[in-house]
Amino acid sequence: MPQLIEKPTRIESVGNKPKQIDEYIGHVNSQTDAISVAQMRSPSGWMEPGQRPEFDEFTLVLKGKLCVEFEGGQLEVNVGQAVIARKGEWLTTPRTQVTGILSIYYTTG
Repeated sequence: MPQLIEKPTRIESVGNKPKQIDEYIGHVNSQTDAISVAQMRSPSGWMEPGQRPEFDEFTLVLKGKLCVEFEGGQLEVNVGQAVIARKGEWLTTPRTQVTGILSIYYTTG
């Protein structure tokens, strides 16, 4: 039987300013460990420490823009564009002006 997700669960975030993470599908909201689907809203200037995630991350920018720095360069992701960060790849998001993104984390495989 299909599982209806009626509403997301708000997840605490790290960073220099409060960021809203609403998890629709994932460990917390639907007891799904293989993947996480969340909508994030970040204030302008939000930053978090650089990291090497233990999962692939797929991010679609819905509003604003996302600056992604990685070993060897940086790129800017605008509204309607997406970026894929692979498991173990170092990255950070300085000078982010994103106010809305959809992130999907593939945690197994």
